[in-house]
Parts: sequence; structure tokens; C-alpha cells
Amino acid sequence: MMVDFRYHLTSLVAVFLALACGIVLGAGPLRQAIGDTVSGRNAALTAQNAQLTAERDAATAAQQSADAALDTAGAGLLAGTLPGYRVAVVSLGTVDPGVAKAVDTRLAQAGAQVVSHVTLASAWADPALRSFRQSLVGYLTGYLTPAPPSGASADAELAQALVEGLAGADPAKADAPSENASVLLQLLSTGSTPLVTLAAPVTTPADAVVLLAPGSPVAGATPTGAATAATADRASAGLVLLQAAQAGSRGAVLAETDGGPGPVVAGVLASAAAGSLATVSGVGGVVGQVGVPLALAQRIAGTAGHYGTGTGLTALPARVVAGAPNRG
Repeated sequence: MMVDFRYHLTSLVAVFLALACGIVLGAGPLRQAIGDTVSGRNAALTAQNAQLTAERDAATAAQQSADAALDTAGAGLLAGTLPGYRVAVVSLGTVDPGVAKAVDTRLAQAGAQVVSHVTLASAWADPALRSFRQSLVGYLTGYLTPAPPSGASADAELAQALVEGLAGADPAKADAPSENASVLLQLLSTGSTPLVTLAAPVTTPADAVVLLAPGSPVAGATPTGAATAATADRASAGLVLLQAAQAGSRGAVLAETDGGPGPVVAGVLASAAAGSLATVSGVGGVVGQVGVPLALAQRIAGTAGHYGTGTGLTALPARVVAGAPNRG
């Protein structure tokens, strides 16, 4: 018992001696050295932060200046590139209204007329509704011209149905939708589980199609499992629909709000069909918005490309004038 008490007493004395030494050294010989070190590091970090802030502000100002210049020159750059073309705009989800309006404006500056706006409902790609979509395809197949190839997936047939619904023209009257086109859109947009939403009844068939993909979740936000799955579903649907739109119209472009590229464009770039498809990334900004009509004119003229900022992308499409549409 005495040994234990002496052991604990010795330990306590050692602890207090160490504390006393620390206090003496901290208040004396080491105080100035520690203070100088901390002050020096603070000063260096402050200077570095100021430099980075200045560089960021300069880059932002340069970007804003470039965007303003392109915004002003955009109308002249686009004028006449899509003379008289009728365009259907299909949103793959909820797209920022300002972005959608800006794309419409740029298409109009190119000489095109936006004749329809369509938004895919969540049911279009919801895995839980796959059986429902497969059963719906049974009603749609008889109205598709040409008939889908043998072995075509339900998703591909739905995409073909939507494109034909938007672009199918009456053989006797090129300015009016065909009877089959109207039936297809009705089947896709009505019922208890519509697959698409029409902004207004489609009364004029489209010559070309622009697909708009919404942006990713806010940067820094932790994606949920549902959000990640929805993004993957949208990317898959975007690729299938872009292929159908290119096959069923005079030309199609997939435009994504994200730059970089975003997940939907990345899915197209990773596909075997990438060389025959056209995409534009960064449509949330002026450069991307101006790029949409230019890329569409190029695609109608027979050239496919991928535009935006990021690996494997060209900044801006070259100006090409698409030949006037022949609807005879």
C-alpha cells in the first residue's frame, strides 16, 4: 500500500513539474519564437489568399467580358444559319427556365422557329415503371413508320414514337402533323401515367430536334442514391433519344447545362455512336447557348461534333449555313 502511495505521489509531482516548466518556457524564451512563427504563417496565408482572390476576380472579369462580347455578336454570327427550320425542343427533365428561354432566343436568331416544347416525365425512365412502358409500346408499334427493327428495346421504340410524334408530317400537307403523329403524342402524353408533358398542342411538325439536359445537383451537395440513379437514367434516356432524333429528323443536338462535360454528354461520348451524334456542353452560359444553333446547322449539313469546355470538346462550332429545308 505504501509503495502504491509513493508511486502515485511521485507521478503527480512529475506532472506538476512538467506543467511548471511549460508555463515558464511559454512565458519566457519560447514565447517570442512561437509568436513570430505564427505571425509569419498568418501573413503568408493572408498574402496568398489575396493573390488567389485577385486572380479569381481577374478571370471572372475576363470571362464576363468575353461573354458580353459574344452575346453582342451572337445575333450576327447566327443569322441565317438555320433558315426557316422548325425545331422541337425536348427537355430531359426540369431545365432552368432562363436557360431554356436563352436557347429559344438563339435558335430564333439563327432563323429557326421553335414549334414545340416537350418535357420528359419521370415515368419515361423510372425503372419501377418498365413493365408499364413495355405494355404501352404494344399500342405504339402499329403507328411507327418505319417499323422498329427486330429486337429493338422498348426504350428505343418509345424514343422513336416521340420523335415521330414531333416530326411526322402529313404527306398531303407538309405544314400539318400526320394522323399517326398526333395519335403517338396523345398516347405518350395522356392517361394516368403520362410519359411526356406538352407545353402546348403540337400543330406543326418539326424538321430538327434539340434535347436539353438539366444541370447536375448544386456543387458541394452530397448526392443521394435516388439522385444518382435519376442522373444515370437521364443519361441513358438522352443517348437513346438523341439517336432516335438523329434518325427521325433532319438533324439533332443534345445540349447540357453542365460544362466539362456533364453526365448526359459524357454518356454520349462514351458510346459507340458518338462519332455520328452532336452535343453541346455548358449551355448554362452564353458560349454554349450560341453553340446550339451552330452545332445543329452543322449536323443538318452532315457534320457531327462535340462542343464546350473540357477534354475531347471543341470550344465553339464553326459557322455553317444549313440548306433550306425541302418539305415537298
